[in-house]
Amino acid sequence: MAKEQKKTEAVQENTVATAVSKTERFLKENEKTIYSVCAAVLLIGVAVLCYVKFGYQPKVQEAQAQMAAAEMQFQAANYEQALKGDGNELGFEQVISEYGKKAGVSVYLYAGICELQLKNYESALEYLKKYNGKEEILAARAVALQGDALVGLERYAEALTAYEKAAGVADNVFAAAYLLKAGIVAEELGDNAKAVAFYKEIKDQYPQSYEAYEIDKYISRAEAK
Repeated sequence: MAKEQKKTEAVQENTVATAVSKTERFLKENEKTIYSVCAAVLLIGVAVLCYVKFGYQPKVQEAQAQMAAAEMQFQAANYEQALKGDGNELGFEQVISEYGKKAGVSVYLYAGICELQLKNYESALEYLKKYNGKEEILAARAVALQGDALVGLERYAEALTAYEKAAGVADNVFAAAYLLKAGIVAEELGDNAKAVAFYKEIKDQYPQSYEAYEIDKYISRAEAK
């Protein structure tokens, strides 16, 4: 028994020694190649860091600075100027053209709202679909605004889907407003039962909301059809 155990241990030691020997031989034979690969990886890493520090980050700062004037026009409800600029300061449209996402994803939301206010529904939809912010409430808002653009294009079935999706976001302070829009669109589509369901959800789930104050009027109207 002891002899067999020693024999097994000897075999294992021999196997390990062989593997180590092969590894050492491989490293020795490919030493130059390995060093070259490591050097290339290091150079790529340094190049990426340099680009981020001296190329990308300054562009981000420049883009955000350029967007400041457009944001001021937006806050003043000057949507045309906010979008197009005034010849001296850039609008959201030019910021997107020159910097893209370096200005931050909010630039697409701003541009989409401007186009929506100007009744340019196709352009609004295009911008709003590019907004991919991580904050849930704003993301839901962007989806609901897509619904508004789709209503403007009379694409009611798609608009209804957008409003339902927006209303479905947890802890959504605008959910009642989205449900009301969904109900109105459902009525437009002739689905009055679904409209009633949306209105009753507002009444039951959001009784303190502004939309709930006159929701019985909407319920009665839909039920009477």
